[in-house]
Amino acid sequence: MVCPMNDVSTDLPAIQIAGLRKRYGAVQALDGIDLSIRRGEFFGLLGPNGAGKSTLINIIAGLIRSDAGAISVLGHDTVGDWRRARRCLGIVPQELVFDPFFKVVDMLRIQAGYYGCGKEVWPWIDEMLERLDLASKRHSPTRALSGGMKRRVLIAQALVHKPPVVILDEPTAGVDVELRRTLWSFMRDLHAKGTTVVLTTHYLEEAQEMCERIAIVDKGRVRIVATTEQLLARNPYRFLKLRLTDNAQLPESLRGLITSEKNGVIELKLELEKQPIAGVFAALRAAGVGIDDVHTREPDLEDIFVELTARAPVVLSA
Repeated sequence: MVCPMNDVSTDLPAIQIAGLRKRYGAVQALDGIDLSIRRGEFFGLLGPNGAGKSTLINIIAGLIRSDAGAISVLGHDTVGDWRRARRCLGIVPQELVFDPFFKVVDMLRIQAGYYGCGKEVWPWIDEMLERLDLASKRHSPTRALSGGMKRRVLIAQALVHKPPVVILDEPTAGVDVELRRTLWSFMRDLHAKGTTVVLTTHYLEEAQEMCERIAIVDKGRVRIVATTEQLLARNPYRFLKLRLTDNAQLPESLRGLITSEKNGVIELKLELEKQPIAGVFAALRAAGVGIDDVHTREPDLEDIFVELTARAPVVLSA
């Protein structure tokens, strides 16, 4: 039996977290997390390494117990009503975890059986194999697959019972561009049909593009929860990139605005009410400094992330 959706109120949040705490020895991994993820939204859970994200996901999944607090999934308590809660969840973990000797299609059918699903989900399995470009590997043992193909199987495993809530824990870390595009196309379609998607990622451009709301977690606490648009609007800056002629130097009056200087390109952070772009150009003209190239950009999610955590995200190479 899959998650019983017909008896779930549409007013219930997809995931409700209240007062969650977890300590490992002297380390307070979670320090009073309160968070409500709405049903049907695409939600980003961001934070630097060691922020507590993995601990939070493991508690939601029932892999570890919290010291205090409560979590419910579509109204089902993850401790007192754990069977229903877990049927409502599909979690794509960071680690590749499955039996290497089963054929892909057999393993997915066995996984469906864990949730009480029978042959009624086999057409869905076939559809996932097509959507995730696994159809040609359906009879291959998983040990024979490439890393990217194994990641696709992991995604199919999490979705095999058609869960209404899906958690993607760093799903594109270290994978190629093709898999990223395939995954995001598939998840957009599922989300459009009402699936709640929770994403953790260090690729902040993915979160900025995909997520409707974002929570930034640091040191076991929620620093902020806001829509993506609200987060981007909180920083009243613009960034100005300049390539000066003949390796010229900025006048001293502008050097305090430099955020980076690389390969001859200088980036300035301008608070527009105090440092209008026209004023920068006027200062350059007055100093006799010429410009070969100029480019402006709005603050992005990475700028906000660094502002709130004072740490840059760690991005694994693809």
